[in-house]
Amino acid sequence: MTNNIHPLTTEDPSKNPPPTNRLLRWPDVQLMTGICRSHAHQLIAQGKFPAPIKLVEGGRASAWVESEIFSWLEQRIADSRSTDPEAA
Repeated sequence: MTNNIHPLTTEDPSKNPPPTNRLLRWPDVQLMTGICRSHAHQLIAQGKFPAPIKLVEGGRASAWVESEIFSWLEQRIADSRSTDPEAA
């Protein structure tokens, strides 16, 4: 059995994949966040969820920046672990 941990690090890279500028379509975002599309768009309108970008100027297709989704998830986790009831 091989060890997939980089020799210069002590962390398993699969536990915290590095955020990237990869573009995600909605099905991937939904799997990562667990929220439905309509709720995501409500949160976007309130400034509480990353907005998608248009893939082509004037086109209909949109995608989300993976690093922005990771940041949102990390903030949600931090907020839910906070002792301040107003943060969640």
